[in-house]
Amino acid sequence: MRHPLLEQNQGAITDVTGITVGHHSDGRRPTGCTVVIARDGAVAGVDVRGAAPGTRETDLLAPGNLVQQVHAVMLAGGSAWGLDAASGAVRWLEEQGVGLDVGVGRLPLVPAAVLFDLHLGDMKVRPDAAAGYAACQAASGAPPAEGNVGAGSGAVVGKMFGMQHAMKGGLGTASVSVAGVTVGALIACNAVGDVVHPDTGLPLAGARTQDGRQLRDTRRALLAGEPPHALLAGSNTTIGVIATDARLTKVQAQRLAVAGHDGLARAINPVHTMSDGDTLFTLATGVHAQHPGMMVLATMAAEAVARASVRAVLAARSLTTDQGLLLPCHADLARADSRSQPG
Repeated sequence: MRHPLLEQNQGAITDVTGITVGHHSDGRRPTGCTVVIARDGAVAGVDVRGAAPGTRETDLLAPGNLVQQVHAVMLAGGSAWGLDAASGAVRWLEEQGVGLDVGVGRLPLVPAAVLFDLHLGDMKVRPDAAAGYAACQAASGAPPAEGNVGAGSGAVVGKMFGMQHAMKGGLGTASVSVAGVTVGALIACNAVGDVVHPDTGLPLAGARTQDGRQLRDTRRALLAGEPPHALLAGSNTTIGVIATDARLTKVQAQRLAVAGHDGLARAINPVHTMSDGDTLFTLATGVHAQHPGMMVLATMAAEAVARASVRAVLAARSLTTDQGLLLPCHADLARADSRSQPG
């Protein structure tokens, strides 16, 4: 049984002119990386809301700092080790002649963020520079694959009451267009909380009940006094990229990243916790000088992020680890629920 939101054409971040995306998924264990490339450069911003982030090159995105454009953003599994994937992207972009002109050559600027997926399989297998390079080689303007791919390969959601009750997370993308301008989002969802329907607030994937057959609804469980499982700090994170073809300043790009977190709040509950490193980047390629204004763009960004977060779990596939841990996906519970219905 496929969810209606998955059947609808939700678009992709690659609908934004000047943006390409590539994945590398490691076959040795569930981990990988995803790169979002703007070869001609893009004005960038970032907003970090989680209390346990793992990032690279975020300081240069501050509106008051010198650099105006970056050339890619890397999202990776592997926790802090995964930040090395950005080095591979830097090498690939340099080979393509892409980067900031520093007189003696071109320096590619590649901010990055990582999520924690080390519980699944051999933690010594994690994205490195070779993985980042391979993701760049695979990049295209086609709609990127979703679910258990790239940075979403080892993503898990609903860990508030222990991994044994969690579900498979993943990677999703969506886009929104208004007045000829497009805003797209790409999200790798590894949240400690549930992923919920943005309109109804009902959980789609997350912590399951003791028998594993239904969703527990983490928000209601916590408010009813059910104690959370002890959480390892930094072991959960939702990271992503917002892209637009509107022409923005660095201040505006940073504000669009801020607005994108509203989309996370609509689709993940709880979100921005002490155990999450939630981080969103913005890339503005500037193809369209005229746009409908920041109020509309911010609304578009939040909507694209919310839709992409939902798609991350709706497109995910179930996974059983070598240690015997079963992580079902949304489709598994939906099928079970349909079988239990009368008639």
